[in-house]
Amino acid sequence: MLFGKSLFQSVVERLAEEAEEVDDVPVGAGYRVSGLSSGFVAESVASTHAESFRLDAYLAMMPETVTQQTPGRAAAPAMPKHLARLTIEEIAEDLDLRADDNRETLTEKRRAFARLNHPDGQPAPFRGPATTRMKIANLLVDEAIRTLG
Repeated sequence: MLFGKSLFQSVVERLAEEAEEVDDVPVGAGYRVSGLSSGFVAESVASTHAESFRLDAYLAMMPETVTQQTPGRAAAPAMPKHLARLTIEEIAEDLDLRADDNRETLTEKRRAFARLNHPDGQPAPFRGPATTRMKIANLLVDEAIRTLG
């Protein structure tokens, strides 16, 4: 108890007094940051020189001739030959499955096949055949692993 009041009451009174003091301060004065003014900083004349130097350096790095691209459609990419091989026999031949393959060699063959044939690595028109090839290849490798053990 401070001066006949509880601690809580004295804190509330102090906060109320501080709030009244803040209300008395003009609005514009509260936003002024005190410290160094910017009057001691001289305007740099060299900045325009540096900007022109950067522009000259940038232009010097550009190629001499700029090829104009004609608006319109780009040539459609040709479908790779291996994506046309969609039968089980052709895909098994591409996988090079053998009777003496173990689990590690089969998983390595699956990864190598996926690197070449995964649909995400193919242009949009060829993702359908790539997906079919991946499905068949995964089924073949899974069946080969199942027969091992």
